Amino acid sequence: MNKDFQAILQSVKEKKFAPVYLIDGEEVYYTDILTKCFEEQILTEAERDFNLLVLYGKDVSSVDVINTCHRLPMFAPKQVVIIKDATQMKDLKELAAYVEHANPSTILLIEHRFKKVDGKLKLVKLVKDKGYYFTADKIKEEDMPGWIERYGTSIGFHVAMPEAQLLAGYLGDDLQKIVNEIDKVRINVPEEKQLTSKMIQTYIGINREYNLFEFPVMLTTKNKDKLYKMLTHFVDNPKAAPMPLIVGALYAHLNTVYQAQALGNNEKELMSVLRLYKDRLRDTVIAARNLPSPKIEMCFDILADYSAKMVGVNSTADDRALLKELVAKMELTIGA
Repeated sequence: MNKDFQAILQSVKEKKFAPVYLIDGEEVYYTDILTKCFEEQILTEAERDFNLLVLYGKDVSSVDVINTCHRLPMFAPKQVVIIKDATQMKDLKELAAYVEHANPSTILLIEHRFKKVDGKLKLVKLVKDKGYYFTADKIKEEDMPGWIERYGTSIGFHVAMPEAQLLAGYLGDDLQKIVNEIDKVRINVPEEKQLTSKMIQTYIGINREYNLFEFPVMLTTKNKDKLYKMLTHFVDNPKAAPMPLIVGALYAHLNTVYQAQALGNNEKELMSVLRLYKDRLRDTVIAARNLPSPKIEMCFDILADYSAKMVGVNSTADDRALLKELVAKMELTIGA
């Protein structure tokens, strides 16, 4: 989670309010969370009737907003003014005059969703100086599994990298959709502390036969029939498993196997350190037996080479051709 995002939530929790908050950017998941927080967490239910004022950018001018912000709260120490869709305000920059001399009894939230405010504006500079400014950038495709893993940790529900890669590959970059699906699993299995592939298949409906995190396992456990079947599927359906996610999945699995070799064959220690559930532990142990460390290191070199080729370094091939080459080279390295 973004540090500035957490700082805003913390300021609300501790009742240490700034006079103005500005949130912008493409990722509306964060925007929605913060807006809901301001609507529900600052004022009591009784105070909201008179002191929660929601304005919409397309309907108001800067003069309307400034007049609203300068009114005094009724039967409460603070009033909350929220400008939703401030992107549509024609004279948003004129709010700089208000921020410079903000009403101490007003908490103003400017919600500028889908795009950033021009950083050169005086408004932005003043908000940074006197309040909180947060940009919710879209999560990059290759960073999605890491985001999912961290989200799981934040809610006390461990999502290992293979499962995170699977969710990212099949659910895309819609953070709210991903969160909803994980929450759906937790509702069905409230006592469980870790997301497994079986839960994903049962409660989210992602088919295990062609899922992303099984692909590296087929390679390292030398299940050629399944490997080729999955490879054909991914080449024919590139959106099902984009090349960056496949490379990430291969690296994550090989890194886990590499660590397992260093830790030895003590299953309890492997489960504790690597945080693997039983099926994944079995696959990892089999791969660790199949692959000597030098071969794994060679595979890391191959992955590094193809990570560069994906972005056009020393290659003009498309992702489907690169994927076939990558798997062929790794299979040759791993051996029969």
